[in-house]
Amino acid sequence: MPRTEKTIMSGWEFALKNVRPEEEDFKEIILPHDWAVNAPFNKEMEQGDAQGYRDRWGMGWYRKKIFVDKKQKDMLYFLDFGGIYENSTIWVNNRKAGGWKYGYSSFRVDITDYVEKGDNDILIRVDNTQRPVDRWYSGCGIYRTVKLIELEQRHFDEREIEINTKISGENAIVTINTGTDACVKGSLSNTDTYYHEESKNGLLTFHVKNVKLWSADEPQLYKLKLELADAGEITDQISMNIGIREITMEPNKGMFVNGKLVKIKGVCLHQEVGCRGIAAKKEIWRTRLKSLKEMGCNAIRASHHIFAEEFLDLCDEMGFYVYEECFDKWTGGLYGRYFATEWEKDIECMVKRDRNRPSIFIWGVGNEVENQGQDTMLGILKMFREKVLTLDKTRPITCAMNPHFKYERDVDLTEIEDIQQFVDVEDDWEITDLTQRVKRIQKIAQYVDVIACNYQEQWYDQIHEAIPDKLILGTEIYQFFKGHPEQLQNYTIENPSLVPTKYNYVIGGMVWTGIDYMGESMGYPAKGWSGACIRTNGEKKPSYYLLQSFWSDKPMVHFSVMDYSLNDEGVKEHWDMPMYADHWHFPQFHKTVIPYMIATNCEEVELFLNGKRYYLSAPNTSGSITGFLPWQPGCVKVIGYKNGTQVCTYETITPGAAVKLEFDTIDAIGEMEDSYEILLTVRARDESGNPYFRESTLVSFQAEGDVEIVAVDNGNLMSNEPYGERSIHMFHGCASVLVRVYSLKEGNAVLAFAEGMQLAKINIR
Repeated sequence: MPRTEKTIMSGWEFALKNVRPEEEDFKEIILPHDWAVNAPFNKEMEQGDAQGYRDRWGMGWYRKKIFVDKKQKDMLYFLDFGGIYENSTIWVNNRKAGGWKYGYSSFRVDITDYVEKGDNDILIRVDNTQRPVDRWYSGCGIYRTVKLIELEQRHFDEREIEINTKISGENAIVTINTGTDACVKGSLSNTDTYYHEESKNGLLTFHVKNVKLWSADEPQLYKLKLELADAGEITDQISMNIGIREITMEPNKGMFVNGKLVKIKGVCLHQEVGCRGIAAKKEIWRTRLKSLKEMGCNAIRASHHIFAEEFLDLCDEMGFYVYEECFDKWTGGLYGRYFATEWEKDIECMVKRDRNRPSIFIWGVGNEVENQGQDTMLGILKMFREKVLTLDKTRPITCAMNPHFKYERDVDLTEIEDIQQFVDVEDDWEITDLTQRVKRIQKIAQYVDVIACNYQEQWYDQIHEAIPDKLILGTEIYQFFKGHPEQLQNYTIENPSLVPTKYNYVIGGMVWTGIDYMGESMGYPAKGWSGACIRTNGEKKPSYYLLQSFWSDKPMVHFSVMDYSLNDEGVKEHWDMPMYADHWHFPQFHKTVIPYMIATNCEEVELFLNGKRYYLSAPNTSGSITGFLPWQPGCVKVIGYKNGTQVCTYETITPGAAVKLEFDTIDAIGEMEDSYEILLTVRARDESGNPYFRESTLVSFQAEGDVEIVAVDNGNLMSNEPYGERSIHMFHGCASVLVRVYSLKEGNAVLAFAEGMQLAKINIR
């Protein structure tokens, strides 16, 4: 009979203890689960800056009873894990069945020999006691999807399926190696076409007419269904979405998708989602990716590890080019303890799991690794490249380079406590001569297909001159400032996101980062990295609109003001931008002038203050207009024009007293399995509905109906307020609550309360 797959996310119990827990230690939880996100803050904790000062050390124990109606003869039983952070061990009925070390890999455990008819005891130990941890907030626990899978002996292994597409004019050929030598049947369909093929040797070929091609602009997907037959009986069935597309890298010309030149307009992301930590359900990422899409972003660098399948499903569906990479450092840092025995397994996990996705356009095998360009590094890079090529020959391979290169020295990397400082710090071993740096890059270029540069746009000319047969990708770029050839962090106002438009040999850039994240703090009280264009609760910053002006084709104009009355958020300076804010509210001023920035992709902009026009020059080469306005309370309005026609407007109004709360509108809830999670944001407003940016009052939330409050967030990574509560102070005039919806019945609602303000209520439908 065909496989059965059952998602098992509820009915789990958890205990945090460094020895095997007693019965009374366990408490009920729902997966996905991250035990660190609600851990107490500890300013003195080891590696607190990396982990957001959340005291996350220890061993977590998970248990659950899984009922098997009857154990079928000749059937196989598997537990499938999207990821466990980290170093997990799984017991079934008190017998060790397996586990995995690296916390970002998906894996499957064969429990056939251990499972019995009736109740089965599953116990999982998650060991987060080893040092060092990741350089960013990693979270802890069973934080991705868990499934129980029942299969016949003759079955498909999704990891062994390989799909190749070839485009010829308006038609395409899709070739599928199912990884078996048996009789298989397959169908390929979209909204208006259907193809069916059979084979006796496990190989299928579909000739697709009038093909609908996948790209980030038009993410057309086909549904592939496969059946495995044995003696006339169907023993297995699987289905997956595939995209038909062709990506080529042409030296001195660029990256072409289906024959069309495409520039990467990308951001780097970590997998953590603010108040839920790493326990991110698919619907939370859908909302985040939607915001990035609206910004004009077309690419994601999944930094610096393997992301969840559900995240990549969304990238396939919504249209993003994905740079997927498996490791940060190699023999140093966290992965150093796993490198010798696990690297092959973890590379296989990434490539075999995701090689059939249209969104994946390049493989990254490392980020800012140790000893760049030295023989030890080149040997590992060559080894990794050869391994990836045994699994997938259809995509380019690269390794993201730090801008720092060092002379050779004998160092035991396993003894280095701060691996990033070892890589970054400008010391006596630093190579300062640009010619020598480029020679190191030339050595690395022998083993990569695209030169991946972090913060090196100031050297692109010299790199290309030395290596003209390779394209360049800015795998990390600053959001606002550009460096100088003689000074990496020079605060030059030439936006790095515009640099790729000047060079055919540069395929694009990826801003560090698209969304704020916990960890990688520059020092207490900062709990994370606040230098992105979107906050952890989804709030868009002025830099969001600046990038939108570069990347989006939709006419836009946006007004921001310089406001140094706001608090420093602990951002590393060169990754930051000037302190612009989205308001027109300066109660501390009487008569002065205020600097402003208008972000726009229009040809001409008009600016009005209380109806009076102030004349502007055209947008500058950085896609913005800057200037000064006299402070007068009231309304600032900007109007954008193209070809002499008004195409967009934006206005901001000085608010009166904050007297009421109001929720932002939300999209309708989509697919629900056991539950659905959604982040709701409430704002302080005056009597006329104008937002009150400077409000910081305490907001409390209450759920009604089949809805549960899970966490709160305000986007302020300087705060010590815990996420796992029902109240939080507003930050820049808003606060957010994450709720879990169990069913879509009448009466589901969330309420928000603040002293002295009219309450807000939103119905969940």
